[in-house]
Amino acid sequence: MGPSDTTGAQDGAPVPAIRIGGLHKSFGDNHVLRGIDFVVGEGEVVCVIGPSGSGKSTLLRCVNRLEEADEGSILIEGADIRDPDADVDLLRSRIGMVFQSFNLFPHLSVLRNLTIAQRRVRRRSEAEATEVARHNLARVGLSDKIDAYPAHLSGGQQQRVAIARALSMDPDMMLFDEPTSALDPELVGEVLEVMRALASEGMTMMVVTHEMGFARDVADRVVFMDEGVVVEEGPPERILVAPEHDRTRRFLKVVADG
Repeated sequence: MGPSDTTGAQDGAPVPAIRIGGLHKSFGDNHVLRGIDFVVGEGEVVCVIGPSGSGKSTLLRCVNRLEEADEGSILIEGADIRDPDADVDLLRSRIGMVFQSFNLFPHLSVLRNLTIAQRRVRRRSEAEATEVARHNLARVGLSDKIDAYPAHLSGGQQQRVAIARALSMDPDMMLFDEPTSALDPELVGEVLEVMRALASEGMTMMVVTHEMGFARDVADRVVFMDEGVVVEEGPPERILVAPEHDRTRRFLKVVADG
């Protein structure tokens, strides 16, 4: 697990991996994010929980500029990604993103899925990109699927390929948007196992999830969001066992009863 110290770069303190301040985002009349303040320290695993529609996924998508925030600041390792001059491609190469749906190219082999962005964004040679791809497929336990096509893989295998693809860009941090929600229950464990391994290696991770067991066991900090705001945050043993707010208690009861 990483450090839970998320102080800013003051008096020599380390710069957080992610620092969000006063973030707002609306879609038409729907005010999805309502002044979010949020910090992820380097090497920290932060799990974001909350009901559907609370703004969790939108927050994640704003961090790597898949969505443009309306106002507020987003600093990635101290750099303002909302700066009009920010290099979005470079930014995205530093932030690995894993989605609910696997977003693999169906017409490309597993190997090609892992090498195409490396060659276009990282400018790696075919040989170098292939070597990196093989290494990361081994990390997720899929070395034997290098020549397979997505249609011939289970959902859990496709998600592990998606994780390997993100890792092949050598990101500084990983964002996971409900990575197991599209999987059959018996396939969830294999994806969570890979994520646990990444956490144990010290990867900075921001994980939107409904897997409370994973949050309890792996997170340094759990953040509960509802209606576009952070209701409360803290260590998993406090937020998941003894939350302060009634909204959090109601949510956890629904999850437990479900």
